[in-house]
Amino acid sequence: MKALVAVKRVVDYNVKVRVKADNSGVELANVKMAINPFCEIAVEEAVRLKEKGIVTEIVVVSVGPKEAQEQIRTALALGADRGILVETGAEVLPLAVAKLLKAICDQEQPQLVILGKQAIDDDNNQTGQMLAALAGYAQGTFASMVKVEGDKVAVTREIDGGFQTVELNLPAVVTTDLRLNEPRYAALPNIMKAKKKPLDVKTPADFGVDVTPRIKTLKVEPPAERSAGIKVKTVEELVAKLKNEAKVI
Repeated sequence: MKALVAVKRVVDYNVKVRVKADNSGVELANVKMAINPFCEIAVEEAVRLKEKGIVTEIVVVSVGPKEAQEQIRTALALGADRGILVETGAEVLPLAVAKLLKAICDQEQPQLVILGKQAIDDDNNQTGQMLAALAGYAQGTFASMVKVEGDKVAVTREIDGGFQTVELNLPAVVTTDLRLNEPRYAALPNIMKAKKKPLDVKTPADFGVDVTPRIKTLKVEPPAERSAGIKVKTVEELVAKLKNEAKVI
């Protein structure tokens, strides 16, 4: 079974995001970048399935700038077999990514496609669902458990008030939630081996996909700073402030 995993290059989750001086976007110059945490979980799940003998090959795909090769190499060091970078400097929206992934699926014919449920930069939570619709694949979103048996995959997913398990016919798209697994760290020998693993660089034109953004970002602003809290000496003073200033009672 071949598994295809999509990864995205995002600002490292430990970095405090800063807005550009002209409010045109987020400052990325000299900022540490990393694999989107949900995508890291997707890579880990594919590697675990390979270790169980269920998956025989893992193909990692990313759409973005040339520098995204770094994130693909990281995924290769974690256990993936080869990578594909669709290189573009444009701001790529979820539908365009889904179309590119669909074209790659047509070429690679994976039985299982695993994606993070969302990226921590735009939080769209759209690409997996769009890919499943375009490719005609079954889909299991927000997966907290994945179990492959024969030509079916059982996905336990979190819903309001509990869990739901769905059985999907392969090929299928699965999007990962935080509770699915805990990603491993890449060992130094595997990092060195990853440098020799194949990585193909393509362009959107190679797949006949137009990635021109249909949405324009007009302005990006940081959230308003929260005012400091205050201390009150008596219950009466607290009630007065809640009633007269906060107006919650």
